[in-house]
Amino acid sequence: MQRILIAAIVLGALIVAGCEQKPPQSNSGTTPPAGAAKQDAAEPKKDAAPAPKPEAGHGGHGGPVVDLGETTVDGMKVRASRDAGEIKAGGDSPVDIWIDGGLGDAAAVRLWIGIESAKGSLKAKAENEDGHWHTHSEVPDPLPADSKLWVEIEHKDGKKSLCSFDLNR
Repeated sequence: MQRILIAAIVLGALIVAGCEQKPPQSNSGTTPPAGAAKQDAAEPKKDAAPAPKPEAGHGGHGGPVVDLGETTVDGMKVRASRDAGEIKAGGDSPVDIWIDGGLGDAAAVRLWIGIESAKGSLKAKAENEDGHWHTHSEVPDPLPADSKLWVEIEHKDGKKSLCSFDLNR
């Protein structure tokens, strides 16, 4: 019995130590998944430096990234990228967002993959990572055929802006 307990403790320590990716963070009011990272990000600082363009073979957690493009919403330039690789139902996708070249003037940024209403999706709150917004967005299962990356920007005055990007699957 004592050997089983020791083996379970060692196995648990190895699992915790080997986890490098942050799970998606939810603001949906539901209980976060076991092991979910803390949702409150440090107070973001406005970043005036232009954001570097992602290039194939550079910048992602797993290597190459896919540039999802740039759009303008409510006078802000919003650019998105994701780590390269297949978007798999039930998996996750690391996503980076630049607002006006960095953090912009956003109080919070939430992302989800799926349809505009977010039905069947889990919203993830992005955090400041190296002067831009980053999170791991869960991919719904089943994944609707017309799914996009949706970005909700909450301004410091409480107003919200919404834009979307094709996933470039």
